[in-house]
Order: sequence, then C-alpha cells, then structure tokens
Amino acid sequence: MRSPSLSDAELHELAAGQAALGEVRGAPADDPVNVPMIRHWLAAMGDANPVYLERGLAPPAMAQVWTMRGPGAGRERSPVDELLAALDRSGYTGVVATNCEQTHHRYARVGERLTPATRLSGLSGPKRTALGVGYFATWNVTWYTDEDEPVATMMFRVLKFRPEPKEEQGPYPLRPAVSDDTAFFWDGAKKGELRIQACADCGELRHPPGPLCRRCRSANRGYTVASGDGVLFSYVVHHHPPVPGREAPFVVGVVELAEGVRVVGDVVGCAPGDVEVGMRLRVRFDAMDAELVLPRWEPA
Repeated sequence: MRSPSLSDAELHELAAGQAALGEVRGAPADDPVNVPMIRHWLAAMGDANPVYLERGLAPPAMAQVWTMRGPGAGRERSPVDELLAALDRSGYTGVVATNCEQTHHRYARVGERLTPATRLSGLSGPKRTALGVGYFATWNVTWYTDEDEPVATMMFRVLKFRPEPKEEQGPYPLRPAVSDDTAFFWDGAKKGELRIQACADCGELRHPPGPLCRRCRSANRGYTVASGDGVLFSYVVHHHPPVPGREAPFVVGVVELAEGVRVVGDVVGCAPGDVEVGMRLRVRFDAMDAELVLPRWEPA
C-alpha cells in the first residue's frame, strides 16, 4: 500500500526529526584511494598536474568518488532518504540540484579507505519557483579516514518540486543562465553559429566563457565561430531522476571540438546504446521553444 502524502507541517516535522539525528555514518568505501582511479580522473578532467601521482595524493574534488556505489549495489539509508521519499509521496517528484560546495581539509592519500557521514541541514519551503512549487533540501556529507580525520565536506542542495501538468506547461522548462559572459554564445545559437570565446589579445580559445583569459589574463574578449565538428570525449546516459521537458534515457556528452576546446551537450539522432567514446559528431541547432535554441550533437 502506498504511504500517504504529508502536509507542509508534517514535512517540516519529519525534516526536523531527521536533522536531530545529527551525523550518521555510512559504510566504508569498497576500495581504498588508488592510483588507477586517480589516473582515470585526471585524464577525464584534462588535469596534467603531476603532483598527485608523484606524491600518492587524490585530487580534492574526488572525495565523493571513493564512496559512490554502482546502481546494483546496496547501500545504507541516510537521514536524507526518508525525507526525499516523503516529498515524492507528497507530489514533489521533480528534482534538480541547485548548488554544491566542497571544503577540503586535506588531501586523501593512496591506501586510505574513506567513510562518509551524512547530516541533514534543513528543509525550506514550500516556495514558488520557475519549475513549480517545491522545497529546498540541504545536507552535508563529510568523508573521514580510518583514524577519524576529516578529508572533505560537501554541502549539497536540491529543489524537490511539483511538476506542472503537461497541458499547462508553456516554454521549455530548462532555461540557461544568460549573463554578460555568455550572451554571445546563445545569440550565436539562434543564428546557427557555434561561438567559442576567444581572447582579443592573445587569441586563446576558452569554454565555458569567462571574464579573463587563462593564458595572458586579459579582460578583452571576442569569439570565433567553430566548424561544428567534434569527437565524443566522454558521456553519461541519464535514466533517473526525471528531468522537466526531457524523456529518459538521454545522453549528455563532452564533445572535443576540432578547435581544441570541449563543450557539453545532448547527443541525439541515435539510440543511447549506440553512443561510444571517440565517435565523430556534428553540431545541430534545435529550437526548444519560440526563444530558446540549443546546440546539440548528432553522429557525423
């Protein structure tokens, strides 16, 4: 039998009870910090810094990697799970991550086995957002060594929202954040151009766009129009959770352009099972509604 939905007051009461549990330890990582995984991470991120492998240190941003288990593996319940399940039962089935902040206490060292500890920080809402009425749930995860020394802490926040009925949806629900740094990119997409930011002084290309050149630190900037040819560098197939305006499964890839920079975008025009690293891709521009045009990628 399906558990009943909870009222706003009951959801806050449940959140308060879960937060009162404090920090709840999970199981230690299946594997210790190891060189092969560090090497894979560095290659995927394009990080050529030799210090990690030379000194047996893990890049700080890898903290979550060591305790992530595969989809078929069992895991312990955390203080967050019961709250998220209650929000689902109450109709807040949509989810989108809003922000994540990491604090790095020290490097994790090769051979150390990390253990996560989760603490629910709070629940705010209900609030009306562009995606619908929802709640913001916030929690912290700290990773400890066997000697109980903290390595990193991550604050994670999600919006759990009640999706609008399909017949009431208007524009495409996922909108990019457009700023002075990125407006040229989206203006180009409307014209069928894949624009890549370029330093107006030294010519260095950079993506994502930013205010300063990484090579010469100049704030003068322009753009070049890319050829639209690329190779799939990496990808994920998204199955869950549901994403507004999207039907799972769908593929999101990192595409290495002929010009040497990498961009993120949907891989379309083929089944997810046919996607593979190294396949040649060509950009296409799809109008998602009257205002938004997205660069997407299909087999060349």
